[in-house]
Amino acid sequence: MQKIKIENILKRKGKNPLICLTAYSSPIAEILDKYCDIILVGDSVGMVLYGMNTTKKVKFETMILHAKAVKNSTKRSLVVFDMPHNTYSNKFLAYKNAKRAMKLTKCDAIKIEGGKKISNTVRYLTKKGIPVMGHVGLMPQHSLNFILKGKNSAQRKKILEDAKSLFKSGVFALVIECVVESLAREITNEISVPTIGIGASKYCDGQILVTDDMIGLSNFHARFVKKYSDIRKTIEKSVKSYCNDVRQKRFPSSRNVYKF
Repeated sequence: MQKIKIENILKRKGKNPLICLTAYSSPIAEILDKYCDIILVGDSVGMVLYGMNTTKKVKFETMILHAKAVKNSTKRSLVVFDMPHNTYSNKFLAYKNAKRAMKLTKCDAIKIEGGKKISNTVRYLTKKGIPVMGHVGLMPQHSLNFILKGKNSAQRKKILEDAKSLFKSGVFALVIECVVESLAREITNEISVPTIGIGASKYCDGQILVTDDMIGLSNFHARFVKKYSDIRKTIEKSVKSYCNDVRQKRFPSSRNVYKF
């Protein structure tokens, strides 16, 4: 099983779409590693696993723990560490935290949100040898609401400029979230690194979803999410069956106990 590296991701621009999903635990990471090019240890963990109403509350140490679990359970996929809110407010802090994150977790790259405002930080990090994935459009660390971006000319211009700025600063890939389809297509055509869409466009070079949304475990509902299963119902059915077995003394059965 050949390990996917940054150069492999770059070569996929305009070719076979990149497959990306999120993971926060060993069991999920083991499954995704068989199929995904990129696994993002997302700060969405705050909302998915901890019931937070925003990713802003996610702590650095929390991300470290989840990233370790994911990285230790993968062999093939490129694993990206999502830098939490306020951990990269200037280039020196960003480098300190990114370096620590990669050292402790062994992740292959980091992801940060923002456009022109963080271009100097991206440039500084990449020059220091830290691979950076960018993120434009809707940025959860800056907004509590999932609002479509790029609906007017001013927004389109800004997001496009942000994308170009990050590309010039050295990102190896760019997440484009919740923007109008035509803008995502324009960005993809304008920059020479792969774009990864989430609520963006089939014209991006790849796609990403939060795994818990995709498998129907979370309660998050958005137009851009396609549910490929309903694990929540499966879990509930299993719990009900367990409860019934316990009440009827069918569990534990003789095969579930230890006898001497």
